[in-house]
Amino acid sequence: MTVIAEGFNSFETSKKPIGTVKFLPDPKSVIALIQSGKLKEHIVLAQGGTTTFLAPVLSMGCLGVITLSGAPESHLGILSREFQIPCVMTAHLVDDESRYVTGGDNAAHFNAMIKALDGKRVQLDCEGAETGKVLLTA
Repeated sequence: MTVIAEGFNSFETSKKPIGTVKFLPDPKSVIALIQSGKLKEHIVLAQGGTTTFLAPVLSMGCLGVITLSGAPESHLGILSREFQIPCVMTAHLVDDESRYVTGGDNAAHFNAMIKALDGKRVQLDCEGAETGKVLLTA
């Protein structure tokens, strides 16, 4: 397995879930994933750490969460700890210099991250105190 992305670790855990990344940009996509019956096969990808519409996928058992912005103290960071779901926040690709910039134009960064991760089979490694890793499994 190869580390494809890293970010802030929401909490330390020995869980290392493997699943398919699913980008959830809006409430409609959350509902569709839940109704598909395949939620427990996915690690969800969200743009921000304050994306409150993701709460149902956490309470219903997604494998993990990756965010493109946000901090462990944000809404998703707190919920991931509460539900003990591994969460890598403000992720960036390890082979790219692009990073999220607070208040900046992050469209290109977000699009590159979504393109690199959505639909890929990955494993989350959140054992580190500060850094969470996203590993490409194939």
